[in-house]
Amino acid sequence: MTAETKTLTVSIVGKDYQVACPAGEEESLREAAHYLHSLMESIRASGRVVGLDRVAVMAALNVSNELLQNKNKQTDAQAKVAARVQKLSDRVADAISANKQMQI
Repeated sequence: MTAETKTLTVSIVGKDYQVACPAGEEESLREAAHYLHSLMESIRASGRVVGLDRVAVMAALNVSNELLQNKNKQTDAQAKVAARVQKLSDRVADAISANKQMQI
């Protein structure tokens, strides 16, 4: 373990886990563990999934789905921004071209 890595204990669904964590990232890891704990408790409380391993898999699938949805939204937003920037760039180029023609 380097000076840049700490060991943090997180509790998820009643079990403690020792997790290596980069220095300065402790709060982020705690938040992630709390989110996972809450999600797993919610899935377990629904009564539709039996067994902690299945609850963990369902939670992992839910988190993966959220991640992919957010990634797709980000990709769409980046494409829209790129198209808008290109449109503005084209307008500026047209304005410069029109200005040069007027000076001739």
